Amino acid sequence: MLFWFIGTAVLSVWFVFRDPAFDHRTLVIGALLPDIIDGMWGGARAFHSVAASVATLVVVMLATIGRRPIRKRLLAIPIGMFLHLIYDGAFNNTKVFWWPFSGLSFSGDRLPVVDRGMLNIGFEIVGLLMCVFAWKKFQLGDPTRRKNFLKTGTLSE
Repeated sequence: MLFWFIGTAVLSVWFVFRDPAFDHRTLVIGALLPDIIDGMWGGARAFHSVAASVATLVVVMLATIGRRPIRKRLLAIPIGMFLHLIYDGAFNNTKVFWWPFSGLSFSGDRLPVVDRGMLNIGFEIVGLLMCVFAWKKFQLGDPTRRKNFLKTGTLSE
């Protein structure tokens, strides 16, 4: 799944924060990160737990003390990770979601995206429609706006 997480993350952050300086590129990285990392391990693991998102947030906050511009950019990663948990329905597997508080072992838990099976087709179509909506709303068909987005990650109406 790609478009579902990109579309939901970008539009959620835009409609909630409306921050023209927010870096949506790092948001997308954060929104895709849990499936990428846990997928390499073969199933739902630490990055599908709320602890991993909180730990990432703490690391970003501590590593960027006194460096506000980089902090603002990097905060998008844990925000994207939190949004991934929401839009992936990761909370449905309480054992993984509350790891390590629910126990330290992972016993073959599959990624939520794998558990959904064919439902993912519908989610991806909706995600693609959200991406098309964002493309039009932020006028990314305009080469100047697209170049600015690729360079800075910012979106403007």
